[in-house]
Amino acid sequence: MLSLSTSAFQPVAANERIATLDVLRGFALFGILLMNMEAFSGPLDMSFTGIDPHWQGGDYWADAFVYVFVQGKFFTLFSLLFGAGFAVMAQRASSAGRDFTRFYLRRSLGLLIIGVLHALLLWSGDILVAYALLSFVLLAFREAARSWLPALGTLAYLGAAVLMLLLGALMQFAPADAASTQAAAAVNAIEAQRQAYAHGSYLQAVAQRLRDVGASLGALLVVGPQVLGMFLIGAWFARSGAIADTARYPRLWAGLRWLLLPAGLMVMLLGVWLHPYNAPGRFDMRSAGAYALTAVAGLMMCLGYLAWGVRWSRHLQWLAPAGRMALSNYLGQSLVCTLVFYGYGLGWFEQMGRAAQLLFAVALFALQVLLSQLWLRRFQYGPVEWLWRGFTYLQLPPLRR
Repeated sequence: MLSLSTSAFQPVAANERIATLDVLRGFALFGILLMNMEAFSGPLDMSFTGIDPHWQGGDYWADAFVYVFVQGKFFTLFSLLFGAGFAVMAQRASSAGRDFTRFYLRRSLGLLIIGVLHALLLWSGDILVAYALLSFVLLAFREAARSWLPALGTLAYLGAAVLMLLLGALMQFAPADAASTQAAAAVNAIEAQRQAYAHGSYLQAVAQRLRDVGASLGALLVVGPQVLGMFLIGAWFARSGAIADTARYPRLWAGLRWLLLPAGLMVMLLGVWLHPYNAPGRFDMRSAGAYALTAVAGLMMCLGYLAWGVRWSRHLQWLAPAGRMALSNYLGQSLVCTLVFYGYGLGWFEQMGRAAQLLFAVALFALQVLLSQLWLRRFQYGPVEWLWRGFTYLQLPPLRR
């Protein structure tokens, strides 16, 4: 590969990292796995729909636990940490007097390539493509006043909830047969996923993933503002020094832990009470209202989780290796789970109960934590992180310690 000049960026050494961010990434990675298990083990379009009434007993309560405490809280936390990482890199570039834009654009392009390959070759529930596309937008906010970032981020995030409410209101004026047509299309899409992933070959699964990715790009209209909003909020936490020097903001962290998190939980429970389950293909004002409430709750609870993660980061250092290898571990989760559940693997698609899914997720993540610790004893970066850095800096950094 080509080498940069000596004045260009170099990959960040382990002792230059903000350790708390690695712990929080590991924590968020575990929550993302808990959330994604439903979509790994069954049709993607039947996931993330609330508390599915077909579950019974312990499986029902496991589904409820994920919906109330996990879904929509950890991908937002991971998005916040992405924004914090962006701000840290920008600050280092400014301090060193070096160009940041070209480096960052290569980094985003590399993430986009990884995301596309992940979505097509492993699992169509990928979030990396959205992160990469929105990271280009994030660059436009590099010079934004630090004091504006929380308000801009909150407005962007809540804009998705407002949009859903508007769409729900518009559905009240849709033709009478529109709902049935929409439901029939959803059933067909689910059946296509079931046939491809439960019974199809690997090539048939890839073809279905291509269709799924095309459909998911439309969801960026809603997911995009949420992710960008969390990017901006995360950038504030890094630029203000709130994560690196928590002692400067005791009232902020206390408020997030003891006020915002409980309030967010109350909002979440209100959304569950209003509309606990939304059948695929169904969308009306009631489901739009429930979505808006759960989105608001997701933001509030995410910030509460962040505060508690920061508070207990010294006791959670064992998560840091998994967080340092978050990209490799995220892709590894998709590889293992699709090989376990899909027809071209062990074929356990729709065969595992909800409670068993969570136990499987705990076991898999525990294994990832152990392997991450062993890997980083001998190597400086995770394997995918190493390749990503090589693409970003146009120079493969030393891998072995």
